[in-house]
Formats: sequence, C-alpha cells, structure tokens
Amino acid sequence: MKNKGSSSKKAKVTVVTPVYNAEPFLANTIESVINQSLHFDNIEYILIDDRSNDSSREILWDYAKKYKNIVIVFLKENSGSPSKPRNLGIELATSEYITFLDADDRLEHDGLEALYTILKETGDDYAVGRTMKETSIEQKIIGEHQSVAERRNVSPYDVPNMFQHLAPNARMMRRQLLLEHNIRFPEMKFAEDKQFFIDVLTNCKTVSTTKQVVSYLNRLDENSESLTKQTDIFEKMDSNIKVIEYVKQKNLPVEEEKAVMNRLIEFDSITRLFERQHFLKSKNKKGYYEKFQQVLDIAHDLRYDFTENFFYPINKVIYQLFTQKDYAGLEALVRWNRTEKYKQYIIKDNLPYMIVPIFHGEFRHIRVPMLASFRNGTFDGDAYKLEANVFGDYTDSVSEIVFRNRKNVNQEYVFDFRVDNDGDANAIIDTEQLNSLPTGSYEMFIRYNDYRKLSIMKREQVEFENRLFNFYTTINSNLGFKISKVK
Repeated sequence: MKNKGSSSKKAKVTVVTPVYNAEPFLANTIESVINQSLHFDNIEYILIDDRSNDSSREILWDYAKKYKNIVIVFLKENSGSPSKPRNLGIELATSEYITFLDADDRLEHDGLEALYTILKETGDDYAVGRTMKETSIEQKIIGEHQSVAERRNVSPYDVPNMFQHLAPNARMMRRQLLLEHNIRFPEMKFAEDKQFFIDVLTNCKTVSTTKQVVSYLNRLDENSESLTKQTDIFEKMDSNIKVIEYVKQKNLPVEEEKAVMNRLIEFDSITRLFERQHFLKSKNKKGYYEKFQQVLDIAHDLRYDFTENFFYPINKVIYQLFTQKDYAGLEALVRWNRTEKYKQYIIKDNLPYMIVPIFHGEFRHIRVPMLASFRNGTFDGDAYKLEANVFGDYTDSVSEIVFRNRKNVNQEYVFDFRVDNDGDANAIIDTEQLNSLPTGSYEMFIRYNDYRKLSIMKREQVEFENRLFNFYTTINSNLGFKISKVK
C-alpha cells in the first residue's frame, strides 16, 4: 500500500477503482478523476491492483508519487472479480461519500461535483446520473430510466424500473449507509454489482436522479478483453440464480420484492437468456431450459404470480410456451421476433396486438404495452400539426414528443403531446421552434411512463379490425390510399 494517511486534508468524496491489466485505458481513467471540477484535493482516490501482469502497476506507482491523495494497494493474489478490490476500497475510505469507477471508464469533467452537490443539498443516501456508452461509431445512453428526469428526495420504488440497471457507473452513495447495513460486494465472478446495489437501494430511504452526464463506459472496439465479453452464459445464470435466492431470503415487503424480482426474472432469466443470438445459435438448448427451470423452482412459492409483473407480454408467452414444454414454439417465436424487423399490428377492442404469423390460435396475436400509429402531418400557417392514434395500457402517462439528435443523444427537444380518452393525439409545433433546431438528423418518439420510448409507426403496419389502411406513393409521386381486408 502506498499513500494511506499521507493526505492531511479531509476528502469530500472517495473514488474506488479496481485495476486488472488496464494498461491501455488506465491513465485516461485516472486523469478523468484528477481533472474533476470538484478539485482533486477534495477527492480521495483509492486504486486496488488485482495482481496485474501488464504495466498497470508502474502506471499506478507513477501517479501515487505525484499525488498524496492517490492511495494504491497491490494484492498478493488475483481475486478473480472486482468484489474484493471494491470492498477493500470501502474499508479504506475516509470521506462521507463514495463512488466506484472501473479502470477502463472515465468521468465527465463535472460528474462528481454534480452528484456530491445533490447529496449535500438533499441529504439523500444515493444519487445517480447519466451513463454514456462509447463505441467507435456511436454514443448511447445506458439505463435511461434513472437519468431521464431531475428527481429529489424520492423513494427508489417511485423511480420506474429503478432495479433494471444495477452497475457502479454514475452513482454516489453515503458511505455510512454501507457501514451501518454491512453492505459489501459478494465475491462472485458475475452479478456482484447487481446484488450489491439491490442491497443499497432496498436500504435507501430516499434517492435523487439527474439528467447530467456523469460517466462514460469504454466499449471501444479494441477493448475486447473485458470480462463481460468472455462470459459463459451458464456461469452468469448460476450467479443470477444465487441473487434470486438471496433476494428471496431477504423477505422484503411484497411490492418491493416484486420490483426487484421483475428485473431478475423477466430481464435476466428470460430476455437475456432466451432472446439473444447465443441461444438461437447454441447446440445445447437443453442447458438453457435446465437453467430456466432452476429459476422457476426457486420462484414457485413466491407470494404472488411473478408473470403478472412482466412489462412485455411476449415474455409471458415465452414463459407459457416453456411451461407447456413447447420448446419448438419458443425457439420459433424468439427467432421470428429477432429477425422480423417490419412487424404488423392489429387493434382489437382498442388495444394493440402484434401479429405473429408463425402461430395460429392462442398466440397468433400477442399484446404489446403501447402502440402509436401515424394519422396525419401537415404544415398549417406557422405551425406543424402532427396527428396520431395511441393505444395501450399507459396512454394517460403520455405527455410529450421528443426530437433527439442522432449524433448527440444528450441533445433533445421536447414538445407537448396530448392523448384524449379515445386515443387521439396531436402535437402543434411552432415552425420557429423547428427552425431553431440545429441542422441534423433526429430520432422522434413519444415518451411515456416517465422514460419509455414509443416510436410512431406508419399506418400501413396497423390493422383495424381486420382491415389494413395503406398510405402509399404512386409512380407519379402522388399520395395514394388503399383499404384492404386481411385474410
């Protein structure tokens, strides 16, 4: 260990970084902490080297010689996961607040200051901001639900899908919360951060969220050595099963447990297990089914029907096909859903369904939570009027339509979008407002349920009681319209 106790100034925030063979990215990560607007002399930076065999150790020594508030620890043996290094960081930390940063990621210049200021002002236990994933061709917002709005002093259960993204990035917490409740990262190869942040959030009274960018995940093409990309899906499922068992034995209040279990069962045990290319390509599909059966064996005596909490009805169908032992149907549905990009929909009793042509009977039409269908769009005087029909379970939560810059996803423009009781919706946008937008290409979507995105489909993709309405362009570039019956 080097520099422990060397700094005479009390730090405001402790940053903990586990390091293992991070040579290509480590200096950039460290520099992003040194250059924080919070000022580096207010930061205690603890880096734990997990027995690297590249030049990471030398890089750490060089920085520790320059800065007394950089504390470095060298482990005698490799621990096999970030858990032990992070837990050591918790034990060694001395400041009021703590955050975790992976050795190949980086912080936004004012990321720490944003979270620290929020926690000091609110007295909350936990604050989370925006995480961006970087690749060589794009940037993408990760866990958008937790950074879509400015929230203060709210219950973690009042943030929709708060448990859907449980990673260390872009979050800061009161260190005393971890000490009081003995919250540590379990020493597992996978899912250690998932269990840790479940413990954190279920012990938080109030939390805050911010739209401000805090951190960037490094997923550049050359970063091919990450543990995630080397994951064996069955090993990962074994870890997920342990977390399900762990949450079950916590005996949380029913509504709180539902929120956590929904992520662990619908997202981790169905979406990530079945609705992926690795499942379709695998020659050992029996192994997948055995893992999912283990999940069901654990969940069989829960105090509620966990499928009633699924957000995506298609996942309930996958579950039903599995329990009926219709594995061929399950595989066919997953394959069709992944490969068919131009899906058709039908409106029945004012509710939207996806048409699944590979099935006849019960699963021919599968409900979708929400659907928006384009009706008309016209420039009228000084305004553009967009008209659409919106169907589904959450029409009363629709409030706005969003134009998001495709090259800079943090640049978005919001306009009022209202839906009446019959599903008729419209937005009237002043052309001066449109003209004020920077030149570029924009993704356009309806926002509902706080953060969920709903694209507006062409009318010809939607059947209305077995009639297909099709707007089309003639060979003379005129707009045509056709109504046809669907067989």
